[in-house]
Amino acid sequence: MAHYFADLKEQSSKRLAEAGDLIAKFTTIAASKGLILSADSFEYIQTTGIVAKAQNIARTLLGPIRAERDGLLPFNEIASRFPPSPHYEGCFAGPDFILMAHPCYRRGMHPINNWAPRFIDLFWRFDGPGIERYIALDEDRVRIDVDGPGYFEGDTWHGAPFNEDIQNIKSGIVKLRPPLDLESRHVSFFFADAYCVDIKWSESDGIKSFQALEIKTEKISIEIGGQSYFPARYLHAEFDLAANCFRHFDGAIQYFTEEEYFQRRDADFNMTMKNHAHVKASSSKVFKINGPLKTEDWVELCCHFYTANPLTFEYFSGEYPKHVVETLAKIRNHASKLDGE
Repeated sequence: MAHYFADLKEQSSKRLAEAGDLIAKFTTIAASKGLILSADSFEYIQTTGIVAKAQNIARTLLGPIRAERDGLLPFNEIASRFPPSPHYEGCFAGPDFILMAHPCYRRGMHPINNWAPRFIDLFWRFDGPGIERYIALDEDRVRIDVDGPGYFEGDTWHGAPFNEDIQNIKSGIVKLRPPLDLESRHVSFFFADAYCVDIKWSESDGIKSFQALEIKTEKISIEIGGQSYFPARYLHAEFDLAANCFRHFDGAIQYFTEEEYFQRRDADFNMTMKNHAHVKASSSKVFKINGPLKTEDWVELCCHFYTANPLTFEYFSGEYPKHVVETLAKIRNHASKLDGE
């Protein structure tokens, strides 16, 4: 690993040196927008390319734009200025820089990783009559080697057929967890470090509402402004019973402090009504879709937002993906043999 990281550092220094003219040109462009960049503002990331970093750099370069009350930006308005890249999902490509989607869509929600399969790919291509898309950008980074190579990863995700009639789903809560007999390393590898997925259906005035929260194990934490948080991916949708389709769908990242995390993860969506502490994490919206949305499209987007998490598949189809079922059988068979020795 030491050799690997040394090689990455050497490769980064080489690529930045080779891009001296490109960096100088972009520094001038940024200065014309009031952004003062230094050599430390640029970084080469293997999965992304050459990146310029500065607070609010994306919004500054994008220019004035109508933002939603929740902070999300209209996809089509961004696309009218910087067309969605035909080569790289998650990117809006301009002549001098590329705007990127929020880092929460990357593997492990870490900014240096590639996109987690396949929500961003689906969201970038999703469109239809009456559909309005909104997205959160990587506010503090833009890619500047617009003609640089892409980074692709092979991956497999299982679709989730969902045959139930949404109108007949009963209001209530569901909590899904990985099998409790698994070791933490197996949960990490086969369940993407999922601690649980909480789901709640409710109904009022002809609208059936859906909420889902994916909470990871305590191994998954991020740092924001010097403070450590436990991120959790949240989904919300509204189904119009009269129109028999979804009319609204949005996603967010909730940020729990350590105290909030341990209060919330073994509770459910009703805890705010039962618990005087009223745990309510800070959150940031990361996408939104308004307009008629088919159930099968909604299910697919849900599954890929909770990327690599078999608990989502279990909820929609009633069972784990085949490869997980087979792997669990092997793990338990091996454990049984060890117990018998």
